[in-house]
Amino acid sequence: MRELVQRIEAATPADRDRAVDALRAFAILGVVMGHWLVTALVSDSGTVHASSPLSYLPQLAPISWVFQTLAVFFLVGGQVATKSYDSARARGATYPQWLRARLGRLFRPVVAVLVVWLVAAGAMLASGVGLDTVHTLVKLVLSPLWFLLVFAALTAATPIVSKVHPLWPLAVVLYVDLYRFGFDGAGWTGWINLPAGWLVPYCLGALWARRGAGTSLRTTGWVLLTGGAAATALLVLFAGYPASMVGVPGAAISNLNPPTLAAVTFGLAQCGAALLLLGPLRRVLRRPALWAVVALVNLSAMTIFLWHQTSMMAVTCLGLLAGDALPGLHTVPDGGGWVLARLAWLPVFALMLTVCWLTFRTYEQPGRAATAGASGAGAAASKVVREGRPARVRAVRGA
Repeated sequence: MRELVQRIEAATPADRDRAVDALRAFAILGVVMGHWLVTALVSDSGTVHASSPLSYLPQLAPISWVFQTLAVFFLVGGQVATKSYDSARARGATYPQWLRARLGRLFRPVVAVLVVWLVAAGAMLASGVGLDTVHTLVKLVLSPLWFLLVFAALTAATPIVSKVHPLWPLAVVLYVDLYRFGFDGAGWTGWINLPAGWLVPYCLGALWARRGAGTSLRTTGWVLLTGGAAATALLVLFAGYPASMVGVPGAAISNLNPPTLAAVTFGLAQCGAALLLLGPLRRVLRRPALWAVVALVNLSAMTIFLWHQTSMMAVTCLGLLAGDALPGLHTVPDGGGWVLARLAWLPVFALMLTVCWLTFRTYEQPGRAATAGASGAGAAASKVVREGRPARVRAVRGA
């Protein structure tokens, strides 16, 4: 392990901003933990259906404030993509070359997930598993992929959207919500906010890449944190927006599907906090061991994201072999007992995710199949940091 840490540290360029990698890792792990905490698979009369503790325990809404971290991911994505595009242009690379490099790693791991679940769904149906159960499981796997498509579109449009000020897409979100909720407008118009809402942090990241530095960045962080938090509080308390920043089954309004003005202002507050954390993160990540953890998470970010729901469902299905419904795994999430039991299951989910990582990580990092174990991961991590290209979710990436 010490050799692995030393190898990653030695391969890291001196000018690499480790805090950016830490923010990306935090965003990915936030999505994973959020899904594991607010997604319940309830076993009832031979079928499995999805539920959420937020439906029964609305006082748990603050959990979503911590683990709904997509805005931070789009912030970092905009910053990194803009710097990457500017650097590619300076080297004389063409736009298609740059785009292939940015999105190339996505397709292999996504295809692997789709193929595995196509086979699994067919096998379950052939063995007599109910259609409702199969639909529930497949939906949980596929539903997080929406945000990868949005991120891919924004990445492809980086040369254009990186020149857009974040206030413009924010204004679009404001007017769409005003039309929808203030004038009883058509519900479908809310989907305009799907690209517009995530353009706000993405464009903010592009602005950071080209203008932000030093004291001005800290000032921007404080303005975003205080302004975004105040706006979100006002929208929740006086404008009828839900307090939960993730979707709640049965709720009349979802802040996430599609994004609402409250989700966007909350995301701005998160982005402000992220900018303020840059300095402390840079200091902490001078420690080689901590930096190695961040580098390895980034190295497998796509694998972690794509397989975390499968890991939870695998544990749930294996638990059914015990016969009785297990608390926190198959029971209705309607009380504090379920929450405590679910917390106890999190290490088991993480262990199953490790198994998935060991099985499918080669699709994200081709060429590692022949080199197993920590030395293989260390070699890949060394290559990534040496080239200055973090192993980020290069999505077509997290609740």
